[in-house]
Amino acid sequence: MSERNDDAERPPGVVGVVGAGTMGVGITQCLAEAGYPVVVVDDDPGALAAGPRRLRDALRMRLLAGSGAGRSRPADATGEVVWTDRLADLSGAGFVIECAFERVPVKRAVLAGLDEVCPPPTVFASCTSAIPVTRLASFTGRADRVIGMHFMNPAPLKPTVEVVRAPTTSQPTVDRALALLASLGKSGVVVGDAPGFVSNRVLMLTVNEAARVVEEGTADADAVDQIFRECFGHPMGPLRTADLIGLDTIRDSLLVLLEHTGDDRFTPCRLLDDLVGQGALGRKAGRGFHDHPAPR
Repeated sequence: MSERNDDAERPPGVVGVVGAGTMGVGITQCLAEAGYPVVVVDDDPGALAAGPRRLRDALRMRLLAGSGAGRSRPADATGEVVWTDRLADLSGAGFVIECAFERVPVKRAVLAGLDEVCPPPTVFASCTSAIPVTRLASFTGRADRVIGMHFMNPAPLKPTVEVVRAPTTSQPTVDRALALLASLGKSGVVVGDAPGFVSNRVLMLTVNEAARVVEEGTADADAVDQIFRECFGHPMGPLRTADLIGLDTIRDSLLVLLEHTGDDRFTPCRLLDDLVGQGALGRKAGRGFHDHPAPR
């Protein structure tokens, strides 16, 4: 029987988001549309400068499509968002979602910094793709209040989030994470902690093998994706999915899985390494396994 958590139904007040990249802006959109005041932190001046415009554009498109979460004008939601380069500005946040780069040293610095500036009750939710939550929690003094919340891209369009509970994560923390997701109109599937969890333990290996098929000349990227769409009923094939996620993120996630499992199958194949080295990072760069319209 799960323990009672009277705080689970209470709104967290200000929600912090660390990272103004694609995922960070997408999660910010979800929060702002649901009426939360949001503070977004990023130390990259370019990402921080582009964030407000990207959020406005995304909200406008949702409004035109009639799929917003209840706000009548994009300006209503953007007015609830503060953009800053200082972690200290999250000192008033009751819940923080960390979307930093998928590299252990980066996440260690962010989580240790958050631990210093946020009050003890604040929950830290990492949007990590593959790093075990147990390891991330060890960078803080509040392991019971650290949880994984693996949003999928694009976050505003995905109804379900993979919620990762480490052995140290308390039931009240799980309850608070699920309550926050419910307030965004999303559901959470709770899974145990392991490298890559469920989604990326399977997906990253699939992408790597699909890329290796192309590398070896068995089929081109279009044929690989067509087989997955038309034979298996996938909305996108693995290589278009990889382009959507970002090939740099795919490569980083594979390296994390390789480090934490020791399984050589997670070694990024040569074609993936080459594309990342060329800057062909997928949809955000206009080219990856496929060509894409130039990003705005």
